Amino acid sequence: MSRGGSRRQFLARATGVSAALASAAIGAISIDQGERATNLFASDAASLFPSDAAEPTSPTDADVGFCADMTVHHVQALAMCQRVLGRPTGDPVQAAAAEVLQTQAIEVGMMRAWLADWGMSTASPERSMGWMGMHDGHGMLTTMMPGLATDEEMRHLAVAGGSEQGRLWLELMRAHHVGGVAMATAGAELASAAKVRRLASVQVRVQTYEIDQYDQLLATSYSR
Repeated sequence: MSRGGSRRQFLARATGVSAALASAAIGAISIDQGERATNLFASDAASLFPSDAAEPTSPTDADVGFCADMTVHHVQALAMCQRVLGRPTGDPVQAAAAEVLQTQAIEVGMMRAWLADWGMSTASPERSMGWMGMHDGHGMLTTMMPGLATDEEMRHLAVAGGSEQGRLWLELMRAHHVGGVAMATAGAELASAAKVRRLASVQVRVQTYEIDQYDQLLATSYSR
């Protein structure tokens, strides 16, 4: 079996398992009666592994930079979700966190696999976003990437309780997504690898949808 074929089969299996886990975790809980962000991701997942022949012979700085930087961004989002899942935040936040966890965990695995295939490090870079042209291509300290929560905000999220914790998660994840959408928009425009552009486009769609859901919750169930 070709490497491209095996990757596509892996993604198909991973997506199916992820959907089953999400269904079990979320159950009848829903943010609203509209389309789930999970479904937006799953509907495009099969297109993320185009044939190897369609890929450039080597990745560009934008391909590598996007995958490295978005992986760091996603890892913090996963940590945010882990801090609230199973806690009495209210059903909408439990559903939202479960969706972010399952979708972004898959994406982290994909981006790290691509970096490894390219012979690139999967470790967190010290500086980020140079590939986007920020600061004349020098980028910024990774800890300063737009949308990342501070250490103090993460500590507050961990110790908060009840609806306060739910509201804080929505506020922090909303800001996190705004930064993520900006990066993904640049990735969709600047990356050379088709699979990277497609993943970035999926991330823009999913996270934009989720931002709207968080706004609705912050204006109703979790309003101050």
